[in-house]
Amino acid sequence: MPFWAYALALLGGYLLGSLPTGYLVGRARGVDIRRAGSGNIGATNVFRVLGKPAGLFVLAVDAFKGYVAAAGLGSGLPKTLGTGANGPEIAAIVAGVAAILGHNYTCWLGFKGGKGIATSAGVLLALMPAALGGCFLVWAVVFAASRYVSLASISAAAALPFAVWFTGRGLLLTGVGLALGALAIYKHRANIQRLLNGTEPRFTRTRPVKNSTP
Repeated sequence: MPFWAYALALLGGYLLGSLPTGYLVGRARGVDIRRAGSGNIGATNVFRVLGKPAGLFVLAVDAFKGYVAAAGLGSGLPKTLGTGANGPEIAAIVAGVAAILGHNYTCWLGFKGGKGIATSAGVLLALMPAALGGCFLVWAVVFAASRYVSLASISAAAALPFAVWFTGRGLLLTGVGLALGALAIYKHRANIQRLLNGTEPRFTRTRPVKNSTP
């Protein structure tokens, strides 16, 4: 597969992932989500600040970005170009990882973004759905027990490489799972510090913020 084809998958995945869904939804409601709640543009903060419909919409779109990047752009591009048998899987990995990086470090907001959990879930749904199911189970159990979204996400991220390995996806995807899990944990480093200090807020939904601009 030619280098420029991988470059297209990388660029396309990044630009797709860089769409700042939470920020745009907040602006449509007259709220700069970066200055409300935790300041994060992800679905959890949108849910807290703007309410359930907005939060679920952001969650779905952010996950869809990752899925389209890996399953659509990443896999479809090599097939269209008529590349070798391994091209689609590798290009899907490249595009999927690029989408997560685009979400986490979006060029539209000064290379600051979310934590990539929903977008990572979309990528995993395309590349390794069985492993995603295992990680979601870990997430659900930890969240139900603790009511900490951050702790549940960190636990699921830590479980990811093991879930990939135990579902028989091989060394390449296990390595990808290890890298994605490490990135997700790194993006939660402030949450980890608050968990250790006992200052991390448990998940509760506040009253949605009304429009703050005419």
